[in-house]
Amino acid sequence: MRFFQFFDLPVRFVLDESDLRKRYLSNSKKYHPDFYTLESDAKQAEILQLSSLNNEAYRTLSDFDQRMRYILEEKGLLVEGQNEIPKNFLLEMMDINEQLMELEFDFDQAVFDAVKQEVESAEKELFDTIEGLIQGYSEEKSGPEELNQIKNFYLKKRYLLRIKENLSTFAHR
Repeated sequence: MRFFQFFDLPVRFVLDESDLRKRYLSNSKKYHPDFYTLESDAKQAEILQLSSLNNEAYRTLSDFDQRMRYILEEKGLLVEGQNEIPKNFLLEMMDINEQLMELEFDFDQAVFDAVKQEVESAEKELFDTIEGLIQGYSEEKSGPEELNQIKNFYLKKRYLLRIKENLSTFAHR
């Protein structure tokens, strides 16, 4: 877990955002290329690499969704083209998808509002069912089953995000 190690943090889905920011700012000062202009080319290249790593690590770990994706990828659970959303969830979303298709052909504000509310409720319910697991995740204590549950949450959350993005196209009509 290169990014967590870089900031000397435990691997967690929930981080103290202010602590992360302090570590990032401290590293920004420590690895700022302007402080190494008189060093050798090799040292300057190393510092530039560390500065880039600092920025990339912070950008990833400071965003909950990106942090979740990063952990799951590092654990080998998210592999491009091999991520399946649970079938029962897709069945639950079938009605919403049918309503989206209807909205595409015949926009109705009441249906739009109902679908939007249904998606927001599904999102909240989804988070409520996994919140304790995400909050309590510890690399030392949590096992593969917990990580698989978090992976399923992540995939469902991404699916709902796509639906919300699709809904936002109707809002501009």
